[in-house]
Amino acid sequence: MVLFDQALVSGVNFLIAILLARLLGIEDFGLYVFGWMLVLFVSSVQLAFIVSPLFTIYPKQKNASNYLGGLHVVQLGFSIVTFVLSSCKKKKDDPIIPNEEEVITSLNYTLSPNGGGTPVVLSFQDLDGDGGNAPIITGGTLDSNKTYTGSLVLLNEQENPAGDITAEILEEDEDHQFFFKTNIAGLTVAYSDQDEDGNPVGLQSTATTAGTGNGTVTVILRHEPNKSATGVVNGDITNAGGETDIEVTFNVTVQ
Repeated sequence: MVLFDQALVSGVNFLIAILLARLLGIEDFGLYVFGWMLVLFVSSVQLAFIVSPLFTIYPKQKNASNYLGGLHVVQLGFSIVTFVLSSCKKKKDDPIIPNEEEVITSLNYTLSPNGGGTPVVLSFQDLDGDGGNAPIITGGTLDSNKTYTGSLVLLNEQENPAGDITAEILEEDEDHQFFFKTNIAGLTVAYSDQDEDGNPVGLQSTATTAGTGNGTVTVILRHEPNKSATGVVNGDITNAGGETDIEVTFNVTVQ
């Protein structure tokens, strides 16, 4: 019966650990484990210096009341020290670690023709990141004199399941902006979404074609750009600043 109880408790603890790891993610689960280890450490110190002596030494004491009173003082001091250490706040001047640069393995720019038709998908995939195999980049063909609704989806497929970078950008839309560059005459891309401050983001856009030609369309994602700088809200990257999270150039034909 004792063996069964121990197996049941250990099994439940193991399943809870797996569940927490999946729900919290690696970083938060690591913090949880570290915190739990501190709790176990404090409990072991209390057991060694307070609880165990209470059961082994106390019954042998001639003046038990004095010993018990001293033990209460030790327990009170231990509790105060533990409380003070656990309630220490982070200093205001401590450095704030910024979010790490997003790992982006896939970018899909879907252009759906207004009025119906087959969407054109410009896609980029680089599963092993920089320095590995060459990325797979697929361009597309657009119809002339047409308006397309553009939508960007970005993923981190090094995670399982794949991390939704698009959702992360939406959550931090004030710190992100896409820029679209093309050398195809008559092709323009305009923003159709905004962040909370009314500045463009670029996950949603409108592409318009006029005339025909071959060339490239480059999609650039900037992290922490200066959206108030000259020309940035209009899609000019010249004064944007910030860091480039991803830059992809697609071959595009307009016919």
